[in-house]
Amino acid sequence: MATAPRSGLAGLLKSWVAGLGPAAPAGIPLTRETAQRLVQSFIHSEGAPISPGLNAQGFGGLAAGGAQLYFEWHEETQALECSALVYRFREPPKPGVIAGFQAEEQEGTDTGGGTVDYEPENRGLYLTRTYAQVPEERTFAKEMRRLMKTSRKWNTEVLDRVASRVFHPEELEKR
Repeated sequence: MATAPRSGLAGLLKSWVAGLGPAAPAGIPLTRETAQRLVQSFIHSEGAPISPGLNAQGFGGLAAGGAQLYFEWHEETQALECSALVYRFREPPKPGVIAGFQAEEQEGTDTGGGTVDYEPENRGLYLTRTYAQVPEERTFAKEMRRLMKTSRKWNTEVLDRVASRVFHPEELEKR
């Protein structure tokens, strides 16, 4: 029995069977429609039921495996912003906290391919990637899973480290 080559044909067929069709060829400028298809395909690949991907306002999201991933389409820049939640502050963060997370990023702590992003309007700290060109669907899914996994690690390990640095630097100096 012959088997199909591992060229992504199975993923392509899976998305067609799901009624989504491929987003678009990789490397071309992203459009709202292709962004929507990417998000739909990824959400479906995570076991969620068929989703519109992005709503009429250009927002979408997924909670899976203890991580929360948000999508936002930016019409003015024709870009898809993908943000994995690290932590949501109850109150605005104390001075130095966001700078502490940015220092972790600058020091080379793995960000899952994203960048540290604090959103004051919802007091959320995220690891964010932005796409302006269509990535391959398999690559996009792999990058989103990595971003989600890394956000969970930042929530447990990096959050404690930053809090120690900002609120108890004298303890770090003793070591």
